[in-house]
Formats: sequence, structure tokens, C-alpha cells
Amino acid sequence: MKVMVGGTFDPLHDGHKRLLTRSFELAGPEGQVVIGLTTDSFASRKTHPIHPFAERKADLEKFIAESITARAAGNKNIPRWEVEPLSDRFGSALDADFDAIVVSEETLPVAVEINRMRREKKLRKVDIHQITCVLADDGRWISSTRIWRGEIDVHGRLIHTASPE
Repeated sequence: MKVMVGGTFDPLHDGHKRLLTRSFELAGPEGQVVIGLTTDSFASRKTHPIHPFAERKADLEKFIAESITARAAGNKNIPRWEVEPLSDRFGSALDADFDAIVVSEETLPVAVEINRMRREKKLRKVDIHQITCVLADDGRWISSTRIWRGEIDVHGRLIHTASPE
């Protein structure tokens, strides 16, 4: 199965890891995962700072090598995968031949829109697999924005700052 997933992945947190892990599980050992990684210009719309594309790509590659590949230790049949630049919300998902897209609760509307636009182009719809967002210790979603604000760490643990005296 060919699976697509996309994002900015900065910083790479436990929610992103769940999204990526599910993508590889769905693809299966004979499948393929295409990871759309937002370009620097597209990511600049965020309200917080973003690391350069090359650094974010290196973090993805490190996670895949240390987690996905290591989990399949001894099994040489892990899905093929690639990272492609994502310069808008859709990337190659509007034209590519693939089977499924993996999204979070937050990005589900984009996947629905992709299928609508594919239908208009007379292309087959793709299966949408939605993961649940990972919750931080306070019961709210882990998000890059919250991490950049210093509210939580990449695992969703609350960051306690000293109170002014």
C-alpha cells in the first residue's frame, strides 16, 4: 500500500511520531510511505519559529532510522519511504497514485478536501486514516505551538516555570 502523510514536523513531538508510525504500519512491509515536509516558505505561515527544511528532514530521518527501522530489527522488509517538499496544503496528493492518507483530527478537513478535488479530476478517492491526537499531561493536544510557547515538552509534559516572588 502506498501511504501519504504530511506536515511541518517542528519540533518533532509524540503526536508526529504516532502519525508517522501509523503511516508505516498501514503501508506494510511491501508498501511505501511518502512524507510531505513543508518547505521553508510554506512553513513560514506558522505563528512560531520554524527550523530550516534540512534540519527538519534530518530529524525525520533520524526518527525513522531509530524507531521505525529499529522496531523492525531483523526484518529487512520495511516500507520504502521518501521525503518530498510540500509547498502547499496538498502537494502531490492531488495527482499521485496512492492508496491512503494519514491525518490527525486537526488535519482531517484537508484530507476530505483532497478527496473532493481528486473526484473533480476524475481520480479515485483515497482512504483516509485518522489518528487521535496525543494528549499532554493537562489533557490538551500536544502541538508544536504549545512546545514553542514553553507550555509543554515534546512528550506533552508540562513545563513548570518558577513563580516570581
